[in-house]
Amino acid sequence: MTTGLVLGKFMPLHLGHIALIEFALQRCDELLVLVCASDSEPIPGDKRLSWVEETFAGNNRVKPLLLNYDESLLPNTSVSSEEVSAIWAGYLKKHLPPIDIFFASEAYATYMGRFLGCDYVIFDELRQTVPVSSTLIQQSPFTYWDFVPKPVRPFYVKKICLYGTESTGKTTFTEKLARHFDTIGVTEMAREILEHTYECTPAHLSQIAELQARTINQKIKQANKLLFVDTDVNITRSYSKFLFDAELALPGWIEEANQFDLYLYMDIDAPYIQDGTRLSMADRDLLNTFHRQELVNRGIKFELLSGSWEAKFERAMELIEQIIIGGTGQI
Repeated sequence: MTTGLVLGKFMPLHLGHIALIEFALQRCDELLVLVCASDSEPIPGDKRLSWVEETFAGNNRVKPLLLNYDESLLPNTSVSSEEVSAIWAGYLKKHLPPIDIFFASEAYATYMGRFLGCDYVIFDELRQTVPVSSTLIQQSPFTYWDFVPKPVRPFYVKKICLYGTESTGKTTFTEKLARHFDTIGVTEMAREILEHTYECTPAHLSQIAELQARTINQKIKQANKLLFVDTDVNITRSYSKFLFDAELALPGWIEEANQFDLYLYMDIDAPYIQDGTRLSMADRDLLNTFHRQELVNRGIKFELLSGSWEAKFERAMELIEQIIIGGTGQI
């Protein structure tokens, strides 16, 4: 049986890496894919390993492995180095089974082949087959979005939360923004659990928070660069205090799902519409004041959208463009 080896940071995994792995699979029986994560890199190694595992989940010939390493022991370099290759090869010979073929897209493959005592193959060194690099994606994920595999995309999706009390147009506004940016949104889950706000119980709030978080985690996998979410767990907490004067205790995974890049708060200057399920207008306005103060107390920095629908949309667009350009490049 012929055993091949591909190693890399995969920070992030991209279509160039996938092309290399598929190329290697044509030339060996079993392929070890070693995800190398140092102690000073921003993306956790287990996250990168999961991207490789998910991408090749249907191929039992691919054997993803994780190597968490200390840069003081195993040097980290962005250039092909004979000296560094010798150190890495010495380590790998002790910790991996014998390698028959080493595959890479860089010149250091020649050194690794020699020091590992195996054949080597260099694939697409000039990156003509797949013109991308992890560095380019790190700098501007949205610019190179088409080179980012589906398992990796949720890591770079920007999440935007729409806040507001009842009857302020959050649902409509969330849907409009999602359509404009050709992506999807997450609707408020309270309507999925109960029909009328006055019927709410503490148990309902826990159910709402869990369903909202699960839906966010599902929808982000389908999102096109941006995910718009109508209401988050902080508003569910605010309802708990407003209705029951009680803190809402939630598990960590719900907290993690409810981390956002931008918070937009819809002002109460929209016409009040009682659809038979909402609070009275007086209670709605009281809840608005309560929500805003709770968000301030929790250190949530939100942007207030006021005025006409056109003014709100224009301001939202400005703020969204800022997070797109500031963090990821052109959408």
